[in-house]
Amino acid sequence: MQSTNDIRRSFLDFFATADHRVVQSAPLVPYNDPTLMFVNAGMVPFKNVFTGLETAPSPRAASSQKCVRAGGKHNDLDNVGYTARHHTFFEMLGNFSFGDYFKEQAIHHAWTLLTKEWGLSPDKLTTTVYHTDDEAFELWRKIAGLPEDRIIRIATSDNFWSMGDTGPCGPCSEIFYDHGDHIPGGPPGSPDEDGDRFIEIWNLVFMQFEQSADGSRTSLPKPSIDTGMGLERIAAVMQGVHDNYDTDTFRALIEASESLTGVKASGEHQASHRVIADHLRSTSFLLADGVLPSNEGRGYVLRRIMRRAMRHAHLLGAKEPLMHRLVPELVSEMGQAYPELQRGQALIEEVLEREETQFRRTLDKGLRLLDDATAGMDAGSELDGETVFKLYDTYGFPYDLTEDALRARSIGVDRAGFDAAMARQKAAARAAWKGSGDAASDEVWFDIAEREGSTEFTGYTATSGEGRVIALVRDGAEIESASAGDEVVVLTNQTPFYGESGGQTGDVGAITTPDGLRIAVTDTGKPLGRLHTHKAKVESGTIRTGDVVHLEVDVERRDRIRANHSATHLLHAALRNRLGGHVTQKGSLVAEERFRFDFSHPKPLSDEDIAAIEAEVNAEIRANETVSTRLMSPDDAVEAGALALFGEKYGDEVRVLSMGRKADGERNYSVELCGGTHVRATGDIGLFRIVSESAVSSGVRRIEALTGEAARQWLVGREEALKGAASVLKTSPDDVSARVAALVEERRSLEKELAEARKQLALGGGGAASGPAVEDIGGVKFSGQVLEGLDARELRPLLDEAKKTLGSGVAAAVAVNDGKAAVAVAVTDDLAGRFSAVDLVRVGVEAVGGKGGGGRPDMAQGGGPDGANAIAAIAAIKGQIAA
Repeated sequence: MQSTNDIRRSFLDFFATADHRVVQSAPLVPYNDPTLMFVNAGMVPFKNVFTGLETAPSPRAASSQKCVRAGGKHNDLDNVGYTARHHTFFEMLGNFSFGDYFKEQAIHHAWTLLTKEWGLSPDKLTTTVYHTDDEAFELWRKIAGLPEDRIIRIATSDNFWSMGDTGPCGPCSEIFYDHGDHIPGGPPGSPDEDGDRFIEIWNLVFMQFEQSADGSRTSLPKPSIDTGMGLERIAAVMQGVHDNYDTDTFRALIEASESLTGVKASGEHQASHRVIADHLRSTSFLLADGVLPSNEGRGYVLRRIMRRAMRHAHLLGAKEPLMHRLVPELVSEMGQAYPELQRGQALIEEVLEREETQFRRTLDKGLRLLDDATAGMDAGSELDGETVFKLYDTYGFPYDLTEDALRARSIGVDRAGFDAAMARQKAAARAAWKGSGDAASDEVWFDIAEREGSTEFTGYTATSGEGRVIALVRDGAEIESASAGDEVVVLTNQTPFYGESGGQTGDVGAITTPDGLRIAVTDTGKPLGRLHTHKAKVESGTIRTGDVVHLEVDVERRDRIRANHSATHLLHAALRNRLGGHVTQKGSLVAEERFRFDFSHPKPLSDEDIAAIEAEVNAEIRANETVSTRLMSPDDAVEAGALALFGEKYGDEVRVLSMGRKADGERNYSVELCGGTHVRATGDIGLFRIVSESAVSSGVRRIEALTGEAARQWLVGREEALKGAASVLKTSPDDVSARVAALVEERRSLEKELAEARKQLALGGGGAASGPAVEDIGGVKFSGQVLEGLDARELRPLLDEAKKTLGSGVAAAVAVNDGKAAVAVAVTDDLAGRFSAVDLVRVGVEAVGGKGGGGRPDMAQGGGPDGANAIAAIAAIKGQIAA
């Protein structure tokens, strides 16, 4: 018996020998189709090749593509566990021709592989063709030798494939395997075709037409081939079982589940083990491809799948979280073919354990309330929508989980009543929303959010991607289209553009389409906390609602912002380490060129503090530790040591960002709640430099800093300034400090010498005989002089000398500089009771056009703008003494 791994390998090997390029499976999140939640068919990664938007990697390709069907119109979730072939995760084997071979060779490859390489009996195989496809009908007769009654013409859309309302399309040819007459059911096209006897194992799509908007079809110049064969279905055939869950991979997972729960997969417990095995695959692969559980978009679907499996673990009586303990078995079965499972095993186990631990609390409470609400209800009855909504809104018990829990008792759920209660809650939220103050804008954002739901942000892992335009807004109102020159706000169902929030500025970039549309995005906002709005200007072409567009973030700018944002977290930790645990963030602005960080601290930082903090952050950067993100409840996050930001409001789930390692190796250097974008490793920050530290308000300080190239350029600028100073000083940059110190000391010495020279000059060259004339005013000795060019600061020492010369008396001096006058008066101690220097200086100041003056009774000084009246000032002082 061939294992599932053997079958996958032999399929790819077969087509490799037929000159097909074997292509690795694309991630489950489709990068090229915003209309899809997950990749749900093998051809999805090649969609742009088939439409001509991309060049084929080679004329022929083959792959085993991971697929998930658990959301949107392709949703098999509710059937999983209860049927033989429904899965949320499956693998699609496919071979593709991009304008190379067509029907004949495609049919030849299929028949050769099935009957010769794999040895299936031709008698067990039946095919279908589209009712008008005579060419395919004859090729099956020619190549396979099938009788006409086993080449069945089908006239329904089941046998005609199209990519959409327009674009490539063509007839299909399906291959069915007959599991035997012991199983009910008839061949395709018969009244009993819905039975399980004849199972489709391979679909060959002959892509040969281009369908126009008017419904007409024209032949493609290069018709192509797209095939898909479910690996799980063909494994069941080749392993001689009818049920996919009896194949080797599923058996291994179910046996592991049986072993851990102690409950056999039979009777009423069979469905639970099957749900767990299937959902383990889909959740693990989604986690490995970067999807994390959340309350919106893809993360919400992932969480639904997880919780459905976890509820079935509860039904099996598992006392402890189960799912994460099954991951090693899954990796053992599928890790060789998909190494991303091996690489992500630790993360997968951690997320599954955390989610199940958290969900078990919700589940226990919800099931008790559900039992109370349905006590006495009979099969066929219906639980009212108000109760279902209360379980959802108050206790976090999802609608679909309520529906699934009641399914075993054949009790329905009042969906209309639930939707009505949900609508009332939304109306209340709209009425309570304070908004931006612009009622018109707030109203349009609410309308869009209620109609379209939240924007899915893909920018944590990508800086480009496809999106479908869900709305265009101008002047507070929705519009249908915008053309070159128009300024418009563009909203898409998903976007890599970060909307301004949490202190981080919004992204800029471009929105384009292959037909010439180009829009410059100048800012991205986040109204209601749910929508991402691209403020933009149309540069060329026309954009319309419903268009699929390519969104491209300015990566260099985003990288600078990421580095700055991650640096704020390292800075926060360094501040707390250096200054103490009282330090908390009080605000921040993260832009591309720099960032600022406000924090609580009662006094300025010393130079030593700043140097130590800067050194500590740069040490973490050089350590180049991986930056990790987890989703947790706020309580669990804080319990795990995460810092919550001041004034922030958190929902029931937060992103926890961890970076760096503590010296003990057990803890992270920084753990904070944050929804921003960040570097992948601390080394990506490059360099950190504090450029200023200042006060914001009482008890709040602000640091402004640079990272990466901006920090380097700042340092280069400082170095160039240092070199310039060294050149002027005629010394080396290393000796600038010593040279400046020497010059400062030399200047101080020269200033002292100059002051002494001026004083001596004012005193007449030295000695009292050469000094100013001494007059006798009513028995009081007085000396007064006017001095040109003397600095006002030099008047006081000059008058101290004059007082010594007088012995007893009053000395006055007026210094004139640049037309302004400085007046000073000194009174010897023995006359302080008769004259006040303050009163005397005031009359002198008035004479030169000034007001006031101040000092002590023995020495006072003032000034005025009119130096020409200096002699009048001396005369006024003399007059005051004589009065």
